[in-house]
Amino acid sequence: MEKAFLIYPDRCIACRACQVACKQWNQLPAESTINWGSYENPPGLSFHTYTQIHFHELKTEQGIEWLFLKRQCYHCTDAACMLVCPTVAIEKTPEGVVVLNQEKCIGCKYCVYLCPFEVPQFDQASRKVSKCNFCYERIAMGLIPVCAQVCPVAAIRFGDRNELLQQAKSSGSGYKYIYGEREVGGLHVMFALKFPPQKYGLAAHPKVSNALFWWRRLCPPLFGAGIGLALLGVIAHFFRRKISCREESKEEASSL
Repeated sequence: MEKAFLIYPDRCIACRACQVACKQWNQLPAESTINWGSYENPPGLSFHTYTQIHFHELKTEQGIEWLFLKRQCYHCTDAACMLVCPTVAIEKTPEGVVVLNQEKCIGCKYCVYLCPFEVPQFDQASRKVSKCNFCYERIAMGLIPVCAQVCPVAAIRFGDRNELLQQAKSSGSGYKYIYGEREVGGLHVMFALKFPPQKYGLAAHPKVSNALFWWRRLCPPLFGAGIGLALLGVIAHFFRRKISCREESKEEASSL
């Protein structure tokens, strides 16, 4: 059976116990940070940070309301990172977990450029990419991922994906949006939301190009001739330039 998280942001108290537990279980080093004008710490995902709580302020009729979002790999059914990886370093388990094998990673960064959620993180020193592996080794032993285990308010529910969806839809607790039910073929990290996804910083309509599915079929024979790698590099460069132009536009807008 496919496993998943169903996360309730309205229950989250931003204690960040999930962040600490993730660091401990994966033996990830601490990172030096500075005060950058937000309660968030660290400010985002990194090579050594697989999960992070984002803080969002929402102005309502009752005043300012905090919205907390757990950022991590969302383990897409149609995982762009897996589709573009030329060394098959990223694979999917029967439970729906998208696992990255760093030993096979060659640092091409195609997954970094094409992930619709900007999750995979590249490390310049090791020339490797990292991301959340959903504690797949714990799942294989019949245990639950550490972030769900340590959450003191049960904001992170782990279990059978279909059962979690039924719970969210029948809860009658005012959740208007079940993010991840269908996005990118269906996510294995889903959210029960009271407000539109954009209010939490989630992409409203994340998409994976249909061309990537053809790449998955054509890449093995093409890579043998060296053609596939070159063509995939052209596609990755296009998306990289697109992202760079978008960031430059944001910087120009903020300076006005």
